[in-house]
Amino acid sequence: MAGKRPVFTENFSLNLSAIEVFLGAEGAPAYQRLLDHLFDDIVPTLIRFPQCGRLFLMHSLQSTRATMLANKLKRILQRSEELREYILGDYLLLYLVQPKQIVFLAIKHHRQLSFDLMKFWME
Repeated sequence: MAGKRPVFTENFSLNLSAIEVFLGAEGAPAYQRLLDHLFDDIVPTLIRFPQCGRLFLMHSLQSTRATMLANKLKRILQRSEELREYILGDYLLLYLVQPKQIVFLAIKHHRQLSFDLMKFWME
């Protein structure tokens, strides 16, 4: 695979497990389709074309708290990094583009709770 090296965070793996539980036994075929599509199509595409996803911090913010958190994220990110999101059917994939790798941070079903971004940068 040409392009950047993929890195999968522990949180990403935990998110996949949570999606499997969220979908339940009757959702097992949908979960398998997600895994197949994700690892056969989406990850290779993002590795070759990391700018496919939308810049995460370009959202129109509606609250003071959201603006404050977005500004904090902007200060944490390095100049050479981009926080991006990719919509994959019912799922939202969050990833960090770095000079030599793509870090897959999180994936959520649209009906699940939102991302907890600060734990990625807490020391």
